[in-house]
Amino acid sequence: MTSADPLRAAVSPSPRLLAAAAGAPTPMLLIDLDRVEAQYRALRATLPDAQILYAVKANPLPEILRRLAALGCGFDIASLGELDRCRAIGAALLSYGNPMKKEADIAAARRAGVDLFAVDSRMELEKIARAAAGARIFCRLAVSGSGAQWPLTHKFGCTIEAAVELLCEAKRLGLEPAGVSFHVGSQQTDPEAWRHAIHRAGEVRHQAARRGVAVEFVNLGGGLPAHYAAAVPPLETYVATMRSALHESFGAAQPKLFIEPGRYMVGDAGVLVTEVVLIAERPHERVPRWVYLDAGRFTGLDETMEERIRYRLHMDGPERPSGPVVLAGPTCDSADVLYRHDVALPIDLGAGERVVFLSAGAYTATCSSVDFNGFLPLPARCL
Repeated sequence: MTSADPLRAAVSPSPRLLAAAAGAPTPMLLIDLDRVEAQYRALRATLPDAQILYAVKANPLPEILRRLAALGCGFDIASLGELDRCRAIGAALLSYGNPMKKEADIAAARRAGVDLFAVDSRMELEKIARAAAGARIFCRLAVSGSGAQWPLTHKFGCTIEAAVELLCEAKRLGLEPAGVSFHVGSQQTDPEAWRHAIHRAGEVRHQAARRGVAVEFVNLGGGLPAHYAAAVPPLETYVATMRSALHESFGAAQPKLFIEPGRYMVGDAGVLVTEVVLIAERPHERVPRWVYLDAGRFTGLDETMEERIRYRLHMDGPERPSGPVVLAGPTCDSADVLYRHDVALPIDLGAGERVVFLSAGAYTATCSSVDFNGFLPLPARCL
């Protein structure tokens, strides 16, 4: 059940990952660390003047953090828990990119050596001024998120005018206003989303400069995609659009750059191995054949919510005649349904067979519940 599409073949998991999937207990997330490194090196080669900060929330396995730290990668953290994970592997460059932090957590991060903090509101700025005097701050802009599978439009970010005020106020409060950031949305399928966001960042820099505040860097955020059911443009197209927009907005006075890949870095490096638990006929349903797996919405497949992320599925062996199914998880919760549309599995499918979710390295094990319905969190192993 593998596609003949050359693009899909180019992003297929390594043979050793699929071989490991064939013998792994289920459910299980498997990560190919060599693929993580390859993703880092590709981005480093394509965008060499940007400091890469891996978004730890995508997958915080210590093996991943160690491999990336050894390559010179920095880390974008969202909590003290992620800070502790990064300190445990000796990470040197950390950015506290969550714009909503307890004041006690800001102080603890500052004591641990973090000096770069995100803000998008006056109250957050005042907390940082009290708890991390002299720290560097960057202001997160709101952008549309159009084209993303997971837009981040409403919960985060501020207007251009508010960003300029926050940067100027930061200087008055004894902080160092260092940069501006944005996030164009997770699994962003439209490279042009960066053009609009970079233009907004450029306007912040220009307005702040007129008020005597220099913006040193632009953080290009996350959003670079993994490869799911729908094809996405190549990395080079995204970077070319960023380059073009940076030239349009900043000319010869180019800012320093940060970028915060998460899904891009680990998504294609992982597979989630599941086992068929039950096949049931429900003739009263639009699609009568239901297939239940031993992993579901509460066991690492949370991003199937509203069928936003459409994972590619793989089964070992030759192609077999297939038919439509509804795919569901194992819990006694009616929300634990993965896909109702456009999924086909072999007509002779039996209990105990394995269904492997490809490009499942991001936001799976880290989003698994602790003990819902008594099911254990999704285990993970690195190759």
